[in-house]
Amino acid sequence: MNEQNIPIDIHIGKLLEWLVSRHIVSKTWHTRIPEIRNKIAHAINDMPSHEQLVKLLSGTHIHYFHCVQIIEILKTTEADTKSVFGRYGSQRMKDWLEISRLYERDSVYLGEAAQTLVRNVQYELPSIKKQIAKFDQLIDEAQKKIQDQTATEAVLNAQRTALCQKLGIKGEHLREEFLDKLKDLPGLLDEITVLAKKVKEATQIYEKASKNTECLPILRHIIEKGNTTVYEYIHHEAPLSIEEPPVDIKLTIDDNGVIGTANEIDFGEGEIDFGNDIDFGNVENEVTLETGDIDWGVDEPNADAIDFDISLKDSGITIESSGMEGGVARNNEALTVLEIYREHFLDELFELESFLKMRQFELNSLENSNTATFLFLEGMDDHSAKSISPILTDVQAVLEKATDELLQHLHQLKHSEKYGDILAGKLQQKVVSVQKIEQTRKLLKDKIEQFKNEKAGIQPLVGKVTEQTKQLQSKIEADISKRYKNRPVNLMGGINAF
Repeated sequence: MNEQNIPIDIHIGKLLEWLVSRHIVSKTWHTRIPEIRNKIAHAINDMPSHEQLVKLLSGTHIHYFHCVQIIEILKTTEADTKSVFGRYGSQRMKDWLEISRLYERDSVYLGEAAQTLVRNVQYELPSIKKQIAKFDQLIDEAQKKIQDQTATEAVLNAQRTALCQKLGIKGEHLREEFLDKLKDLPGLLDEITVLAKKVKEATQIYEKASKNTECLPILRHIIEKGNTTVYEYIHHEAPLSIEEPPVDIKLTIDDNGVIGTANEIDFGEGEIDFGNDIDFGNVENEVTLETGDIDWGVDEPNADAIDFDISLKDSGITIESSGMEGGVARNNEALTVLEIYREHFLDELFELESFLKMRQFELNSLENSNTATFLFLEGMDDHSAKSISPILTDVQAVLEKATDELLQHLHQLKHSEKYGDILAGKLQQKVVSVQKIEQTRKLLKDKIEQFKNEKAGIQPLVGKVTEQTKQLQSKIEADISKRYKNRPVNLMGGINAF
């Protein structure tokens, strides 16, 4: 095989070491580079206006092969300074020719070119690509966060909408909407009263089985007399008038989620008016009482002065019947039984439901066996497991209505000072959370634009550095090839590996 055709393979990482070991480049080549760089910096300051020169020098690290190109361009721009002996009088040309000679002495240019090639291949290009990959990762993460927050926002909006729908409000002006919705509370309680009347048979079965005529007092009262006032439940007679306490909801959180100063005591602005002035009599006439002067009685009445013919009607005196008839229901006594004794009412319904479920189970067990009637089923002779089922269903219907979520909310709104704030807080917390999500999402979108701009700023460097590195690698391979009778030179792991 012809030696000229044998390729020379040099790994890019060993290139500089290979050049030194073969005495192509001096071990001290790098000590001459500062002088050359200083001359290049000085020469660049005085360059002719030329399109190729501007393109060549823009953002480029000048090396020997650039100097060769600059000299070729200066041969055109400085042609008028050339003498008959072939020398140039232009200082520009002299400077670059000197730079070229310094580079060529002991092949310093080849050592610098090899170092630049290794730096570009092993550090510059990987670093730029790593930055681009990092920006891509940051953009992907930001977009994923936006998607997650959009999903969270949708959940929060859905939860707030669902709660508003359950309450039957729009959620725009909470205090007014709460007060307006409270008007539905009496109607909901009336619906429970109507359903409660259907469980009368269940209460009778329970009374017979428990042998307690005083059982389930609240439920029996609702069945017999309806949802009366507490006054009537306590005193067993209807009041003459009802002075129900006014309902008001004061929120310490407004529609924008801002804490206010509600529930403050209003002492008014004027002075306290105690009514008419107290008359203490004439203090000028002092009363002097001596011992024995105290009069413990009154003058004997004159029988002739008393008129016994005056009727009670004319006298203005009203004699009420015995008991509490004609009383006035105030405060809690003015409210309904289902409002004040709601928990007791629910307890009685659960108690009745549990009793019926147990009896239904026992009757099923009894029907599936041949055993005689059990003692604990006393009072259930007229019923079977099948007949108990609709009775149990009626009780469960009342329970379902009495534990309705809207009813619970309205009950708490009316009877708890803090519940309005709690409910408003739940609604407004979701609004505030959505607002924070929107702000964060905007920041993330701004970040994405920033990352894209930074990525776009460095992305052209990949192509530019790659092209320059390819050219530099090609120049080095050609230079080494000339030194070895034009044998092919392959720099392994170079720019072709990317």
